[in-house]
Parts: sequence; C-alpha cells; structure tokens
Amino acid sequence: MAGRLALAIALLLLVAGPVWAAQVTPSAREILDGVRARQTQQQVDLHGQLRQEATVVPFQLVEEGPLVRYIFSDPPETLQLQIGENESRLELVTESGAEKVKPADFDQKVRGTDVTYEDLALKFLYWPNAQILGTDDIRTRKCWKLQLRAPNQRSQYGSIILWVDKNGGALMRMEGYNPDGQLIRRFEVVAAQKIDNRWFLKRMRIEALQPGTKHVLSRTYLEIKDK
Repeated sequence: MAGRLALAIALLLLVAGPVWAAQVTPSAREILDGVRARQTQQQVDLHGQLRQEATVVPFQLVEEGPLVRYIFSDPPETLQLQIGENESRLELVTESGAEKVKPADFDQKVRGTDVTYEDLALKFLYWPNAQILGTDDIRTRKCWKLQLRAPNQRSQYGSIILWVDKNGGALMRMEGYNPDGQLIRRFEVVAAQKIDNRWFLKRMRIEALQPGTKHVLSRTYLEIKDK
C-alpha cells in the first residue's frame, strides 16, 4: 500500500442531527467533543471511491459506533480506526494481523492518493490548543470556524482550521497549514445526498497546494455512492 485529513473525514462529513441545540455559543473544546461523540453513535455501511486523475480506489466504509473500518481490495487490506474519549488509534489490518500505524508513517499516502495516514487518524480532534475564530457560511451552511494548533508531536501540520456545521456537527471545510503557517492542504464538501432519509457526504474535494502559493498541485475526490 503506497504511503493523505479524509476517509475518516468522509465519516465526519456525514450530516446528522443538531449537536448544540441547547447551547448557543459552545467552547472550541465542546465543539470538538461533540464532533467526536457524534461519530460513536453512528452505524454506517456504504461504498465509495477515491479518485485522483486516472487513479480510482474503491473502498467500503463501515462504522459500528467508535470503530470505523475502511476496507480495500486488490490487494485486500483494512484500515481500522478506534475513536476513543482521549485519543484515537489507527491500525492496518492484513492477513497477518493488526498493526498500529506509527506517527513516523503518518505522512505516507493511501494507495497513491493525496490522503495520508495522519488524515485518517483524526489526531487533530484531540489537540488541546483550540479556539473559535468566529462564524462563517460554507455552501449555505452556518458554521463555527475553529483554529487548532499542533502540540509538540510529529505532524505535517503546524495548525488546522475547521469549519463545523452549527446544526449538524459535520466538518464542511478543513485547511492544513505547515509549521511555517503556509497552506498545504484543503478539504471541502462539494455535494451531499440523502440516503434512507439521512444526509450523507456525496463528494469531497481534497487539494494539495504548493506552500506559500495558491497553486494547486493535485486534486483528489472522495465520493460516496448511493445504495
């Protein structure tokens, strides 16, 4: 498997019911806690694909509460994410067993696309340094805008900016900045769909940018299929 924030982000972008209905202005930590807690309550079994130019990578997305599995074929392989209260754990499952993905391997790409192991591990949702920058509208959705700063640990990102849907708790946009404050990655929902009377991600655009410029080096699309 070739060795970038997203199959897991696909899960976080599944639109659900209100998270902060009783609280008008939650803290940044409460927003992140709500995003994580929301994932542990879902049961999902969907198919999708990662598409980057001529490269198409099909996968099955299965969630059973806090356990999320991304199942690939040819060759068979599963990425398994455990969403805990205080940390997450990403494992690579093969015929020989399960092995934890180490931080030293976080910058490796998933099957030749722009999705990395770090993106799937969702470690940023646990970063202690978070603040609300304000509110914003993303594709007609009212969102909280948050800034997260990386702690002293191995990461390709120095900080991340998130746009979280006020009503559903879904991540509508994410921007990753390197330690020098330069934008290097952007994730954005470009389409949603209704399946079994629930809103789900349909298509997300993932862009890799040249640091210090607005030049897009590559685009990957994460697409979830209707049943």
